Amino acid sequence: MKIEIWSDIMCPFCYIGKRQLETALAVFPNDEFEIEWKSFQLDPTITSQPDMDVYTFLAERKGMSIEQSKEMHKGVAERAKSVGLDYNFDKAVISNSLNAHRIIQLAKTKNIGDRMEEIFFKAYFTDGEDLNNGQTLIKLGIQAGLEENEIREVLESEDLFLKEVQSDIKEAAEIGVQGVPFFVFDRKYAVSGAQPIETFVKTIQEVLK
Repeated sequence: MKIEIWSDIMCPFCYIGKRQLETALAVFPNDEFEIEWKSFQLDPTITSQPDMDVYTFLAERKGMSIEQSKEMHKGVAERAKSVGLDYNFDKAVISNSLNAHRIIQLAKTKNIGDRMEEIFFKAYFTDGEDLNNGQTLIKLGIQAGLEENEIREVLESEDLFLKEVQSDIKEAAEIGVQGVPFFVFDRKYAVSGAQPIETFVKTIQEVLK
């Protein structure tokens, strides 16, 4: 079964959804699954803002108080904790995800897209890494199994793997993706959002029929 996942590294529910899907897949140990991560940017206009905390950033974007923003982030962190993830929003660095997506596209050509996705999620939500920093992206890419020279080649070019990212985003618009995470199972069924594990299990069972 092929599962395509539209996702953004900066999306907290995408990491939660990844864990919930993985838990659901464990229910089917005798079935084979091919996971393909697809690029999506929640906001392609975001610029790197290492001096602004995420609470202030969201408050200004959504027209809410910083206290309200902190409460929202606290709720998300608690939800993440329920699936074994440790979100440290105090450390999160606001950045644009485009270069990270380009490196994920490179990783996909080596069949390590899922590993790269996991490393980027953890780096952003748990470790407070700046995913706009070239050296950080190189370090994380090497961790996933990429070669330093090929990562540098992507970062030093504005065009390498850009078409692949744009193609994924265009395809998302064509099939009506309103938000991420968005999961497509064998092009038959779709699940939108970080749904409960049971929802993923039922969907997989339907596709396997």
